[in-house]
Amino acid sequence: MAEFTAKDVQKLRQASGAGMMDAKNALDESSGDFDAALQALREKGLAKADSRSDRESSNGAIAIARNDDAVALVELKSETDFSAKAEDFLELTQEIAELVLEGEEDSVSQKEEAIDDLRIAKKENIQLGTIKRIAIEEGSIVDAYLHTDQEGRGINGVVVQGRDVSPETLHEIALHIAFAKPSALSREEVPTGEIEKERESALGVTKAEGKPEAAWEKIVEGRVSKWLSERVLLEQGMFGEKETVAQKLGNGSIVNFVQAYIGD
Repeated sequence: MAEFTAKDVQKLRQASGAGMMDAKNALDESSGDFDAALQALREKGLAKADSRSDRESSNGAIAIARNDDAVALVELKSETDFSAKAEDFLELTQEIAELVLEGEEDSVSQKEEAIDDLRIAKKENIQLGTIKRIAIEEGSIVDAYLHTDQEGRGINGVVVQGRDVSPETLHEIALHIAFAKPSALSREEVPTGEIEKERESALGVTKAEGKPEAAWEKIVEGRVSKWLSERVLLEQGMFGEKETVAQKLGNGSIVNFVQAYIGD
């Protein structure tokens, strides 16, 4: 029997998130070597985490970081809001955002071990969601908006870059994006496959309604156009009103935008 104390067990439990008996067994099997016991528990925890990888991660947190050159938006997903609201979860999400801001989007690989440790501690399928770094182009301005819940957890984040537009107008558009959740900036950005799928659906509905065949094409195109206008940022009515985002911009333009929200 390896020699270790109750404090050693407690220390190992705090470091690994393991139960008391698992911690005791790990110390016993490693002859009291703390680092070896911790690694053994970590490996066992990762194996269990892998078995949870097919469970839905519909919760999580969003963080935004920015400097004079760029803005980064990061989403870390979890199974429950209980885990997502925890201090260690929120801190890691912000750390990843800062890392992406200072580097590139693939900088998140530096936090893989920390994410693994969080999976083990929370016993949930925790994974990265949206990861985006927007470089601020010369002559443009950026607005970043993060909606938080009562606990301060980011649950709806938007970064939008505009040109020849006032900061006030761009902020309004950022708020609109948070509200309306557009999936594309313009029609050209909507995948052709999605449009064709919607066209097929619209044709089926039109036929079922008994519309005359000669009118099918016009009716279908009208329905597809309406479907697109509800999803394309520039064609959406500001906060659901008649004035579109394009009209709100006037002579200005949107360079790009990104959004992440919990429940996506």
